[in-house]
Amino acid sequence: MDTQTIEPRFEHGLIAARLTEARAELAALTEGRAPVKLTAVTKTVPVDVINYTIDELGIDCIGENRVQELLEKYDSLHQPKGGKLEIHLIGSLQTNKVKYIIDKVDMIESLDSLKLAAEIDRQAKKHGRIMDVLIEVNIGREPQKGGVLPEELYSFIDSLAPFDSLRLRGLMTIAPKSDKKEDYLKYFSETYQYYLDISKKNPHNICRDFDTLSMGMSDSYREAVSAGATEVRLGSSIFGRRRPHGISDPAGIPNN
Repeated sequence: MDTQTIEPRFEHGLIAARLTEARAELAALTEGRAPVKLTAVTKTVPVDVINYTIDELGIDCIGENRVQELLEKYDSLHQPKGGKLEIHLIGSLQTNKVKYIIDKVDMIESLDSLKLAAEIDRQAKKHGRIMDVLIEVNIGREPQKGGVLPEELYSFIDSLAPFDSLRLRGLMTIAPKSDKKEDYLKYFSETYQYYLDISKKNPHNICRDFDTLSMGMSDSYREAVSAGATEVRLGSSIFGRRRPHGISDPAGIPNN
């Protein structure tokens, strides 16, 4: 066996145990309310490992960050038993790459500009489909990150009214990295208030299907669920910590 090509973090038993733990915790956190959708973040995860989670562990929604990586995996991905694999594009999306994934993904979670909205709408029309999108909100107002600033959110939603091949399903956010749970709670609670307010106002009727609040990753999903998330994006807490240049973490300790 070539140990150079097999990372310990992808050992099936470890993945199954991590996923069982994450699901149990999500169930406990959502007791008495609607369950939270679990999107498995599969960046850098080999397609055979993804297929194992689909075939054996019941994963039915994955999130990919990079267009090229998604395209490399797409034709080899399995379908869940008795269902369809849901694929979300969760990373930053350049307008010139929309055409490559418009017929391959079920949702784009990183809408953050009018230019990108126009291109998604244009490409969706070409394929005769309606594309579900989430607006990425830069809730921490971090200059190095993409996303719509909170104070510009309502005007941005207004600007989407002409795009009838987009279906605005909700908001997505990535909270600033922190070691303090209260910091995550603050940012997620603020995002939830925007989500709630928009849901009630339903501007221009383009928010009639506004039902998704995607926030929380492996290091922050507990706080996100507590604040009102309807979807969490879990990568390392299922597949183990990513290591630079393919170097594995033998302990498979989740990082983010």
